[in-house]
Amino acid sequence: MSALDIAVDYDAIADNVRTLSARAGDAEVMAVVKADAYGHGLVEAGRAAREGGATWLGVAQPHEALALRAGGDTGRIFTWLYGTEVPARALIAADVDLSVNSTEVLGEIISVARDLTVAPRLHICVDTGLGREGVTLHDLPGLITVAQEAQREGLIQIVGMWSHLAWADRPGHSTIDLQAENFRAAVLMAEEREIQLEVRHLANSACTLTRPDLHFDLVRPGIAVYGLPPVPDPDGENFGLRPAMSVRSRVILVKDVPEGQGVSYGHEYITPHRTTLGLVSAGYADGVFRAGGNQAEVAIRGRRYRIAGRVCMDQFVVDLGSGTEVSEGDAVTLIGPDGPGARDWATAVDTIDYEIVCRFGGLRDKERA
Repeated sequence: MSALDIAVDYDAIADNVRTLSARAGDAEVMAVVKADAYGHGLVEAGRAAREGGATWLGVAQPHEALALRAGGDTGRIFTWLYGTEVPARALIAADVDLSVNSTEVLGEIISVARDLTVAPRLHICVDTGLGREGVTLHDLPGLITVAQEAQREGLIQIVGMWSHLAWADRPGHSTIDLQAENFRAAVLMAEEREIQLEVRHLANSACTLTRPDLHFDLVRPGIAVYGLPPVPDPDGENFGLRPAMSVRSRVILVKDVPEGQGVSYGHEYITPHRTTLGLVSAGYADGVFRAGGNQAEVAIRGRRYRIAGRVCMDQFVVDLGSGTEVSEGDAVTLIGPDGPGARDWATAVDTIDYEIVCRFGGLRDKERA
């Protein structure tokens, strides 16, 4: 059992989706809930997103799509990350929209569909410049030809075309417009072959917030659903989004020490004067980043304190200063509205807030087990 108390405000997720839906305008919203909803709980976050108005849920892995169905979700679900080992039969039976990014994957899905009475809905993934998943523009005509032949046989339905942006979190970066141009070219290629696309989707969280001209029919916000926009709000209002995750522990020991006292392994922190130390019952075995030593901050009784010295396997120390009112049993906020945010931790340990919430959120599975 983790020494951390990790809580998720699902009302915040619902409200965030409402805010994102308002920004999406006429476009529908696909709330991305992959990776256990970025650590916030797959099924629970999916329900909250639906309450907020998400008409689609998006997941990377097929097993996540099936878990949503098992959890009672009956709306449109889209999954995209697999090769020819795709469990097409189970996904088609569960009425999940599928992505295809190669003729090999398409062929596997068509092969399975021949034995079924239901034609699966497919979205063609195009590599417009990310260099990751997706069929290249050069190979797209060949894939479309195969897909059209299967569609004429009634084996599949081509309902969407999509791509993913490389640097949308850098508004104004030249790659954004270049990828958008490539995406429009891919869509045109499909339309010229008389493919009727239900949805065209390109916009991630950053693009949803900053590029309304690229919303097309559907936007796919991920991290913003959880209240962590990947771009700064020029108005300083966090785009009206509320972080949904909070992480807390407790002080288990308070003691006075003299000036010059080394703290934790390696004495990488030495007290500059007589002071009081607080011991917190959580460490890197509980998800607290070891790199947060002497860098990351926590909050106790509304005041920020920097971690003093190395983070240990199951504990860390803070220098509370002289005359502190902190006592044993006080709550310690690592992430929350009364303390640091996920981005503060990301800055402290040189990563991104996506990793922070995914790491802490992963501990919730241990608590539920």
